[in-house]
Amino acid sequence: VQLQACGGGLVQAGGSLRLSCAVSGSGFSANNMAWYRQAPGKQRELIAGITSGGRTNYPDSVKGRFTISRDNAKNTVYLQMSSLKAEDTAVYYCKADRPTAWGYANYWGQGTLVTVSS
Repeated sequence: VQLQACGGGLVQAGGSLRLSCAVSGSGFSANNMAWYRQAPGKQRELIAGITSGGRTNYPDSVKGRFTISRDNAKNTVYLQMSSLKAEDTAVYYCKADRPTAWGYANYWGQGTLVTVSS
């Protein structure tokens, strides 16, 4: 399983950006998917999750501004970000939790940099 994230870049505060994460291999629809981010000097944090059934969750810091979605036909998960703030600047990673016989196996993408200028 390989994850390829893209869509990062430089955006002004208040702007929008959409990240994509394409997942190779079969069984995508069974995966729980998530986006994390890591700012310089900070720990990696969960910012959006979506289950195989489509339930989503967000921390308060991005709720109402970020939306995670998935397209099982394209093996892709998206993160729509709006009303971006300087503090959203970070490397964004996608993660797949793939069900196995013994639990979930975790896979990470390579990260894509989002820079928000104030």
